[in-house]
Amino acid sequence: MLKDLPQNTVKDIGIAVALEGESIESKTWYVYLINLKDVALETVLVTSKGYGEKDGEQVKTSVLRHAFPEVAPKSFKLIEPIDEATFGLNNEYWLSYYIGNQIYDKKFIFLPESIIDANFIKLPVVNKPGVMIL
Repeated sequence: MLKDLPQNTVKDIGIAVALEGESIESKTWYVYLINLKDVALETVLVTSKGYGEKDGEQVKTSVLRHAFPEVAPKSFKLIEPIDEATFGLNNEYWLSYYIGNQIYDKKFIFLPESIIDANFIKLPVVNKPGVMIL
């Protein structure tokens, strides 16, 4: 039965954590969905959660859900702010969307300590420094 399902591969779609601003006291971070495709994404759903070990104990954050009717071609959507304290956890984003009548989905996971200056790039479309998973 699984062999009968289409293999809809997610390409040219990224989830990025961008540095928005910096002060002496703190940094401001946001998570973005980046559509690098030439077509719009429709009925977009994103769930986010954090999990892992901190100070020897298992930790889980709340699951947050976000919906967007459409993400235009070559554009981005702000998903949510993210607290720097969660960078030591796995930060998971599960994306589902339609193109026409075909559904696509993919899980993006920022591993612990992967959101660091050494991994920064200039994020396409958003034009800010950050870390992106394609």
